[in-house]
Amino acid sequence: MIFYSTNKKSTPASLKKATLEGLATDGGLYVPSDIPRFSTDEIELLKEAPFNHIAFAIAKKFNEGEISDDSLWEVVENCFTFKTPLVGLEKSTYVEELFHGPTLAFKDYGARFLAHLTGYFAKEDHTLITVLVATSGDTGSAVAYGFKGVPNTRVVLLYPSGKVSRLQEQQLTTVGGNVTALEVSGDFDDCQRLVKQAFMDAELKQRLALTSANSINISRLIPQTFYYAWGSLQLAARHPGKKAVFSVPSGNYGNLTGGVLAKMMGFPINHFIAGSNANDSVTRYLEEGRYEPNPTVATLSSAMDVGNPSNFARLRHFYGDDYRAMAVDISGYAVTDNETIETIGAVYDRFGYIMDPHTAVGFRALEKFRATNEIFDDPAAVMSTAHPAKFIEAIKKALDMEITIPDRLQEVLDRRKVSIPMSTNYRDLAAFLMKL
Repeated sequence: MIFYSTNKKSTPASLKKATLEGLATDGGLYVPSDIPRFSTDEIELLKEAPFNHIAFAIAKKFNEGEISDDSLWEVVENCFTFKTPLVGLEKSTYVEELFHGPTLAFKDYGARFLAHLTGYFAKEDHTLITVLVATSGDTGSAVAYGFKGVPNTRVVLLYPSGKVSRLQEQQLTTVGGNVTALEVSGDFDDCQRLVKQAFMDAELKQRLALTSANSINISRLIPQTFYYAWGSLQLAARHPGKKAVFSVPSGNYGNLTGGVLAKMMGFPINHFIAGSNANDSVTRYLEEGRYEPNPTVATLSSAMDVGNPSNFARLRHFYGDDYRAMAVDISGYAVTDNETIETIGAVYDRFGYIMDPHTAVGFRALEKFRATNEIFDDPAAVMSTAHPAKFIEAIKKALDMEITIPDRLQEVLDRRKVSIPMSTNYRDLAAFLMKL
């Protein structure tokens, strides 16, 4: 398959080139030249298939023979060694738990797939690849653990100082080995801007084999379609004749974009709800048709604190920059911190289920959608993006109780933090990278 830039000013790329470049040379994001389609018969054959078989079927459509089937299957099998539970709360309301990977966050799906694919390409080319990543929390740790020990790769993480939870910071800064953490004196948008500038720096790119593991990378996005396809088939089996509605906590909009791709590929999905926090630029666009990003606002759902989300460029591309067409498939709702805390408490009182702040945003957005769209009676799943133990402060505030921290997280808390301070001036980052 061929991939081209959303800016349409750079040379089209193979899967390998798009993966290793991360960002297109014209500053755009890679998208497939044609969205692969699954026929009704193909969907029928996948209905009872295990998760990895569905993942392989989708990956194969995007790969189109560039990697051998045996090697691609090996990548899938090595990546997805954990479950993706669909937990029922009530008759037509579910939580799809995406936090059962190594770092207990949904980013494990994309990061592990990208890491194994990058390792495959690096080995093929006998080169050292530098992976540059901006993170608002869970992306960085998932990438760090995904690439840890992968031959011919090294990872540089940029995260906003004081704007991630303590546990997230510990995961980012205690991996060691081929992973370096840079603590940036700014917000996530500053981190993202620095990464984009690095990819536009011709001198730096000439010195380093530079790629990105953010959701701007097409090979981070492709595996995010897997769990939407899986979830939609699970819901269709439980509710014959119905299609799925997914409520997605949304920050940089890669997660939602993966869902939209799964729908366009033909999986049984009816609608999406984009749950945002105070950083509601896309929510306002869906209502008004004007995209006017504001400066980032810090909230309890910190991984969604993105004022100008990168993946929105892909969404605009898929819908021909027509907000009305996008609004047919996506409804946006903003959720305040107070509503987030109230939702964590209300869900626990009703169902005995503990949600992290991001999942709570998705749940409240679903409630708002249902209150104004009674015609939709399809089963709905909230995409649960992180284990609640990663946000123990918010859980304690909402429920006034301590929750058990999984052993693998407790072990991380006991390690010594190692990070390098970094300013928001690109020259400082470039100088650091040149010395690697």
